[in-house]
Amino acid sequence: MAAPTAQPPPRTVLRVAAISGSLRRASANTGLIRAAAEICRESIPGLQVDYVDISELPLLNTDLEADGGFPPAIEAFRDSVRRADCFLFASPEYNYSISGARLILLTVTPLEFFPSSSHVTVLEFFLLKLRVPLPGPLKNALDWGSRPPNCWADRAAAMLSASGSTGGSRSQYHIRQVGVFLDIHFINKPEVFTKAHLPPKKFDADGNLIDSETKEQVRKMLLSLQAFALRLQGKSADSV
Repeated sequence: MAAPTAQPPPRTVLRVAAISGSLRRASANTGLIRAAAEICRESIPGLQVDYVDISELPLLNTDLEADGGFPPAIEAFRDSVRRADCFLFASPEYNYSISGARLILLTVTPLEFFPSSSHVTVLEFFLLKLRVPLPGPLKNALDWGSRPPNCWADRAAAMLSASGSTGGSRSQYHIRQVGVFLDIHFINKPEVFTKAHLPPKKFDADGNLIDSETKEQVRKMLLSLQAFALRLQGKSADSV
């Protein structure tokens, strides 16, 4: 009787949860994620990019948490994060920071808050005391995923961005800062800062990446993410 043929070990397929910080229909940042998914299908075995839609997430409000649970949209998002082996974030840059970050002035009756003994004018009080930050889409998603138990911890991540003259670099650095507390392990190189509005043309009218040089940058970044994620899992590159 012939000896059974040894079966090769199952190959590792890493699932990448990819999140865009832009909700715009023709977003270049979402286009970068589409390009990453296509590159993986065509030339990077063992890496699968899954786009995670965050457009239906409500603004962070812990009152929505009841009996240790979350509303369906939030729970579905958190489940997508938990299933992932690693993460890919794409963020535009607005006002030197993560997408959508902005300030508003609260409308209140000044006398309810204004200290009678203060020499500060009412206008100064509003400008100094009542400026309230609102989370942008990506920061909001990071915050929902961080609610106990933290869904992000101990996995590799990479970032890319498409924005103005700096290519979104400052938004990436702010995301890195948030990732420190969330125990997300970002690759350091290569960095992908896509200067979306400078020649040569990078994207078509639908936000699809058409620039071959940028595609190659994205490919190298994905290979680095794959290698780092495998290393964190204690696996070798031979397993893919």
